Amino acid sequence: MKSKSSSQKMSFIPRSILRTIGKFQQTLDPNAETKVIEEFRASRLQTISCVRFLLILIVVPLLISQLSRNFVITPLVERFWNSQESNIFLNASQEEKALAELKRFEQRVYFEARISKILTLSDEIVQKELKKKAIALVEENKVESINAVTNVLTDILTAITLIVLILTGKQQLCLLRSFAGDITYSLSDSAKAFLIILSTDIFVGFHSPYGWEIIIEGTLNHYGLPENKSLASLFIATVPVVMNTVFKYWIFRYLNRSSPSAVVTYHNMNE
Repeated sequence: MKSKSSSQKMSFIPRSILRTIGKFQQTLDPNAETKVIEEFRASRLQTISCVRFLLILIVVPLLISQLSRNFVITPLVERFWNSQESNIFLNASQEEKALAELKRFEQRVYFEARISKILTLSDEIVQKELKKKAIALVEENKVESINAVTNVLTDILTAITLIVLILTGKQQLCLLRSFAGDITYSLSDSAKAFLIILSTDIFVGFHSPYGWEIIIEGTLNHYGLPENKSLASLFIATVPVVMNTVFKYWIFRYLNRSSPSAVVTYHNMNE
């Protein structure tokens, strides 16, 4: 019952007012100096613990990813891919790009012959040049296919590592969330409003579709997937809308109660 009433109190009274009342009560406490020192020590230990856990979440997955990629995954994938002579392209889109590149190369050879860059041109010379280009394209696409498969396996291993770290460090994760929340709510109203506007404009603003297109294209190339304009258009048409709704709900549900002055500043800056 006590926790329930406390949560109700927090939901209706802004956190800034409660913080001011708490500071006023601390100044009247005769043991205020001792408590301040103890709170400072606890806050310092919490900060060190949060920073250490955050570094672990960043460094350990990256380190495992790079080591496994360079010394385990890449050699295994190269050995398997090179043992399969028929494995060149991952998908039809990659094959179509290679054929289009070979066709452009053939047209360029004939064009250079017409402008007298090549003095003698015969079918034998053309076929020899096309064969060289085809071999180069095969090797290039093999490397791209190997890199794509390696990226998939490496990212899966990195995700598993990150999940294991999170599951084994639930207490540190709670401290990290509390630390991040304290930093967020300790910002000034103008800083909160600035960060909200910056985030919404980047992810759900007027120019956000261009950024999402670059992210989707880079992700597809990273994993060797074929381009899908329909999927990209569907993603851009739905995900920013959902994120915009989540932003508005967070402002209405949490920020409006914890820091109403920041919401007013946000609306004034956004107009």
